[in-house]
Amino acid sequence: MTRIREANDEDALDLIELIGSVFGEYAGCVLDVEGELPELRRLASWAGERGGRFWVAEDEAAGRIVAMGGYTVNDVSSGPPDANVVGRGIELRKLYVHRRARTGGLGGKILDLVEGAARELDARYIEMWSDTRFVTAHGFYARRGYEKSHTTRDLHDKSASVEFYFVKKLG
Repeated sequence: MTRIREANDEDALDLIELIGSVFGEYAGCVLDVEGELPELRRLASWAGERGGRFWVAEDEAAGRIVAMGGYTVNDVSSGPPDANVVGRGIELRKLYVHRRARTGGLGGKILDLVEGAARELDARYIEMWSDTRFVTAHGFYARRGYEKSHTTRDLHDKSASVEFYFVKKLG
């Protein structure tokens, strides 16, 4: 049985393991927690300090987290000017699903929670950045109504990440 629950800071090691397994699917993706993603050590608190929340999907039989995702609140868009988003929005953060748990709907359920939170907050948009290598995820976002910009950003990180910007404007 898999249950979705709110994340807590005690989930840190499981979240790091999950992201590490996803990054391991892509050549050159490096997970450097201390140098580049220290928020993973206290992700629930980190998101809360930014007006957001995180959820995890926990495989209770295996005792491990198999999916995660959340958001932070943005009063100003992190996207490019050509995205034409203004006002308050949220940024989708770290939506990852373990390879063996994909196609089971967990990513969609977590994204439903994020989108529901956006509506509750009267957000005008949901935005996100995604590594150009995560092509399968990009198809998922497109099916959910997220538009990919032609704009990219280079993170200058150990993975040599270049990211696409995605946005979903809300009614």
